[in-house]
Amino acid sequence: MELFYNTYGSAGRPLIILHGLLGASGNWHTLSKNVFSEDYQVYTIDQRNHGESPHDDRLDYPAMADDLAAFMDQHGLAQAHILGHSMGGKTAMRFALDRPERVDRLIVVDIAPKAYPPHHLELIDALEALDLSTHDRRQSIDKALAQDVRSRAIRQFLLKNLSYDSGEERYFWKNNLPAIRANYEHISGAVDLNDQFTGPTLFVRGEYSKYIQSEDIAEIWQGFPNAKVVTVEDAAHWVHAEAPEAFAQVVMDFLRTRETGAEVV
Repeated sequence: MELFYNTYGSAGRPLIILHGLLGASGNWHTLSKNVFSEDYQVYTIDQRNHGESPHDDRLDYPAMADDLAAFMDQHGLAQAHILGHSMGGKTAMRFALDRPERVDRLIVVDIAPKAYPPHHLELIDALEALDLSTHDRRQSIDKALAQDVRSRAIRQFLLKNLSYDSGEERYFWKNNLPAIRANYEHISGAVDLNDQFTGPTLFVRGEYSKYIQSEDIAEIWQGFPNAKVVTVEDAAHWVHAEAPEAFAQVVMDFLRTRETGAEVV
């Protein structure tokens, strides 16, 4: 599977960024362009069934980890820093556990290896319930979506998946909603800690997020014994969007320092 991607910068070690569920590579444009590309060659990837990447009936972490390995092979990247948010964080964990020699430093954003309740099914329901054929403007779709999704920030995030086919004169969702729904149990499931990644690892959590609880840290250290867990203030699950400057500083400090070790900050 040949994944769609954007690249930023041309010098420094490669940094590959993986978005979360219902996201896309464009979610990381600003930080990649304005911060990360100053020191690293950044690749932001659309994972399968998201953004501009191909659709497939299979959607699980072994498959997405295989996609990442194939992407690195295609671009001649023997090793890279890997950063993943939410679903992308679980892909990154799976990849690091299976192919530790290909990961320089691992960054996991606001997700633990554990299984989660079906938080996103309501959003998938809301997207699938919209009859896009009855709308001819994005504003109209936003208004209709607001009936089920009250948060404007979340709607703006979801509407980044909206695209327009000028030939057929219709709107459509770029992400593969049927495959996402059919595989949701895999997406929300746990990462099997069948091995360890002992390389330098950073877990970043938002102060107001419930995705990484204090009781999850022992399990994190089980699979990633050199993990540092850092909390970013004034942020929830979308840490990189809600506190971009603080998040970027945490990431850059981790990538630049050679001192590592398990701790909670």
